[in-house]
Amino acid sequence: MSFKKTILENGISVITEALPHFNSVSVGIWVKVGSRDEGPSERGMCHFIEHTVFKGTGRRTASQIVREIEAVGGSINAFTAKEYTCFHARVLGRDLALALDVLSDLLCNPLFDPEELEREKAVVLQEIKMTEDNPEDYVHEMFFKAFWKNHPLGFPITGEAETVESFSREAVKAFFKERFVPEGIIVAAAGNLEHGEVASRVSEFLGGLEPRNGLPKRSQPMEVGRGVELVERDLEQVHLCLGVAAVSQTDARRFPALVLNTILGGNMSSRLFQEVREKRGLTYAIYSFLQSFTDAGVLGVYAGTTPGELEKVLEVLKGQWRRLARGDVQEGEVSLAKEYLKGGLLLSLESPEGRMSRLAKNEIYHGRYIPPEETIRMIDSVTVDQVKEVAEALLEEEPCMVLLGEVDGKGWSSSW
Repeated sequence: MSFKKTILENGISVITEALPHFNSVSVGIWVKVGSRDEGPSERGMCHFIEHTVFKGTGRRTASQIVREIEAVGGSINAFTAKEYTCFHARVLGRDLALALDVLSDLLCNPLFDPEELEREKAVVLQEIKMTEDNPEDYVHEMFFKAFWKNHPLGFPITGEAETVESFSREAVKAFFKERFVPEGIIVAAAGNLEHGEVASRVSEFLGGLEPRNGLPKRSQPMEVGRGVELVERDLEQVHLCLGVAAVSQTDARRFPALVLNTILGGNMSSRLFQEVREKRGLTYAIYSFLQSFTDAGVLGVYAGTTPGELEKVLEVLKGQWRRLARGDVQEGEVSLAKEYLKGGLLLSLESPEGRMSRLAKNEIYHGRYIPPEETIRMIDSVTVDQVKEVAEALLEEEPCMVLLGEVDGKGWSSSW
């Protein structure tokens, strides 16, 4: 088997998939800490740290961090999610040691220079404003706040202006020291590599990190929002986002739920895309989404339309929603959705990045390597009755809905 795993003495997991037919390798240092792990005064801290470690280490300036990777034709970047933070690079196989060295430097020796921290605050504040200026992004943020209520899953990954502005160097260093710990680190790599070399290099670069007392315990969402929230804005369109509680990453129903999402609005063949856009021309953008976390999930829908067409969009949306809730699921659309999901999985495996990401996420959520063949078998095993059952269980609930734009208060809350 091309997959191998080594756990270092300090708790760091090293997982690899050797793909000798590739010339390149993708490697990521994944840390099991994200925006849901932040307290009220820390909102945006993980994202801020993701930015600021690139501003210089004890061994490299900000420009050297990027230049060393780009000088060999590679790329380096990072991102923050609700439940993890990732620092990743892609290089030719011969330059894997360099990529591991640079990425490890970010985790071991960040300077958090006071001047750079203040400068980066301004950058993040611009990022927050950019989201607020994008109605599609902003209505999602408003929806998640309303849906998850006061739970950390509901707050923006980028944080809020007032919390970001308040970050001190001491607070950043303390959060980094407490949360970015070896017990929560996974080094994943896929491509032209040899596992022993990767494990040896990771031990060399990160083996000196001292374990602490494990990762802090997360609080599970106990309830979700219901009803309608109106957010008035002077916009050409009304943007709506709605959803209900769905499956977690380890829920046995996750594959039927994926099929349900695909049927509802997960692609251009879906009911919502065909009925709302193609047949009636009521919107340009409409889709559904399924987000699953360690202990919770949400199945949602987004659409943007003009105020005059809003009622029609909601009428069609509610009609399709209720049909599925009543168990109106056809064998043909289940088969089509399953083929779409399997094809998407196989296409994602065409790149080292896709394989590396899959390795890490399976380790984070399932603690093991899941061969693609196993996932395909699970998708193939989904039956029409299973999709009906999950549709009835999820879609019978009253959704939470946010409307952003020029909307009035004419009884939307009771219209579902």
